[in-house]
Amino acid sequence: MTAIDIHELTKEYGSVRAVDGLTFSVRPGRVTGFLGPNGAGKSTTMRAVVGLDRPTSGTATVGGRAYRELAEPLRHVGALLDAGAIHGGRTARDHLRCLALGNRLPSRRVDEVLAETGLTAAAGRRVRTFSLGMRQRLGIAAALLGDPSVVMLDEPTNGLDPEGVIWIRTLMRRLADEGRTVLVSSHLMAETARVADHLVVLGRGRLLADASLEGFLREHGERRALVRSAEPERLREELTRAGYTAVPDGTGRWAVEGAEAGDIGALAARHGIAVLELTGEGGSLEEAYLRLTAGETEYAAPAAAATTRKV
Repeated sequence: MTAIDIHELTKEYGSVRAVDGLTFSVRPGRVTGFLGPNGAGKSTTMRAVVGLDRPTSGTATVGGRAYRELAEPLRHVGALLDAGAIHGGRTARDHLRCLALGNRLPSRRVDEVLAETGLTAAAGRRVRTFSLGMRQRLGIAAALLGDPSVVMLDEPTNGLDPEGVIWIRTLMRRLADEGRTVLVSSHLMAETARVADHLVVLGRGRLLADASLEGFLREHGERRALVRSAEPERLREELTRAGYTAVPDGTGRWAVEGAEAGDIGALAARHGIAVLELTGEGGSLEEAYLRLTAGETEYAAPAAAATTRKV
């Protein structure tokens, strides 16, 4: 099995340290979400893996080898890093044919990946006529061309319509289930939560988290219980005595932050309070991510101040 291994990776651009002593591994058979604020070093790390950026120190390897050492690299690593980096005067088919020829790939793969990405009907069109979503699909087709064991995608849903978002989600899941190594960078937390098995989170070039999705939510998320009772005020009083804070959620339930549903159910039972509804929530990935990266965002607008305008 082929893994991506990042070891003590540092990359400096003049006085700017984009990546700072980074170490983590991306394992086969799972989708690894690669998260972090703008400027956190995600793109630089992915570029280092495919040899587009030379590390200042440390290593970025695929299957224990540097990308430049791989013969016919598209057979090993497929990457979508910039959907706009395609010659606009070429047709989609010709773009893929050039890549196939340079990597000694069979020509049948061109038509196969065009079909897989839904671009067969547009194969003869020049790339400059493509929408952003179509360019994304063509970039993904190029990444899949060599049937690689490692696939890296940087913001793959950018420009895709809802059908395309569902398609890329299904594609990433299938690739991982086939035993491939899948690394996907995204700012869409809801999509990442749907597909990722594991998370690597960066902030200012440093590693902030390297954990399963479930483990990340347990450590950085904030649980709460939602409870509805036939005796709501009595339940609130008992929750307060037990040290909980209960606030109305607007639907007739109490929201109890930091509480497990089982604990609230047990408390109600001890006091003979009838519970009509009781559910637990683990908090969203977005909430957990923002909590972790709150002090690591380099490019952030100030909170908008409320304004009043007379008309």
